[in-house]
Amino acid sequence: MNVDTATIPAHPQASRMFTLSCVALIVTAMTFAIRAGILGELGAQYGFSNEQLGWINSMAFLGFPLAMIFGGLLYNYLGAKKLLWLAFVCHFLGLTMTIFSTSFAGLLVSTFFVGFANGAVEAGCNPLISDLYKNNKTTMLNRFHVWFPGGIVIGALVSAGMTKIGLTWEYQIGIMLIPTFIYGFMLMGCKFPTFPQYENALSSTMSNIKSLWSFMFIFLMICMTITATTELGTQQWITNLLGATGAHPMLILALMTGIMAVGRFFAGPLVHTFNPTGVLFVSAILSTLGLFLMIQLEGSAIYIAAVVFALGVTYFWPTMIGCVAEYQPKTGALGMSLIGGAGMFALSVWNPIIGGWIDSAQATAAANNLSGDALIVASGQEVLSIIIFLPASLIVLLGGFYFYMRKTHKAHGILQPD
Repeated sequence: MNVDTATIPAHPQASRMFTLSCVALIVTAMTFAIRAGILGELGAQYGFSNEQLGWINSMAFLGFPLAMIFGGLLYNYLGAKKLLWLAFVCHFLGLTMTIFSTSFAGLLVSTFFVGFANGAVEAGCNPLISDLYKNNKTTMLNRFHVWFPGGIVIGALVSAGMTKIGLTWEYQIGIMLIPTFIYGFMLMGCKFPTFPQYENALSSTMSNIKSLWSFMFIFLMICMTITATTELGTQQWITNLLGATGAHPMLILALMTGIMAVGRFFAGPLVHTFNPTGVLFVSAILSTLGLFLMIQLEGSAIYIAAVVFALGVTYFWPTMIGCVAEYQPKTGALGMSLIGGAGMFALSVWNPIIGGWIDSAQATAAANNLSGDALIVASGQEVLSIIIFLPASLIVLLGGFYFYMRKTHKAHGILQPD
């Protein structure tokens, strides 16, 4: 009988550690979804422009990479458990402060704490899962990252439902404290393993740092900034971009992320058949096509565009991290942290820029005597026409990478670890 070696526990409490990691990632994902759902309410309540809302968003995406860098550098010393406790404390502080914030500055600080917590989750869990399941790292990282889109589905539906019954954004933020306390409770009494490669922390970290200076790693870092912005930059502004097209933006978000969750859970056969570079190349093509359809379609047809876009961005994040884990293993936990940090840092830069594009596009539409839904549709299409250049560039970059690696690595078309 064939045994799926990816699911063989490497430690007696491996299942508990994997589950609590998934719950922590659900909290991370819910912060993205619910923040996207309440942006309009925040803007209306405090009179923020889209650019200001973009700056508030950017704090989450700034805190994330800083935590990833911190966690990546100190993972060999601290281990996953301490990083997850740090994430719990920052999630609690950030969510609580957000509820009671009454100013732009207060929301900047509280959102930064939430972002730092999200980054600490990734910094702790990615290398932990990679070490627990050495036989199939990319597959198990995809299964772990099922719960990012899965958590966004939960968050989007919760946000839409709470908004419909008249509960304000403060209640929507507060509900995220429930899964936060769940993974905090699971951390108590959970004994994390010590892996041999981390016994000499200083030596391991120095070896990781030296291994960062490779063409492949730097190339993957650059591509990660584009894949992350394509996926999350579009999702964070879904209400502003598609809110008046005749399709409910939170349902669009739930549909996309639901597809992503299912796709990531069944990623194993796809990754093994096409190899990670092939998966990334096809993903770039589909995400570009999805954005093109969003620009062209309206009404219920937007859901078709959302399906295509979701199929495109499904494997971007976990497969990029998986590439580092499998093909640049000498970079260790630091490499996986930095690749995720690069993606989130890019979003901290692009969020206010996208917000500024929306303000500018709405001003242009208003100057052309458009108003109401017509103004929002026209401005959304204009901004999407700019964003589409991101995945289009990935077709060139990842396509070239795929064909280069296919020519270089002959063994069954599968990349070999270095």
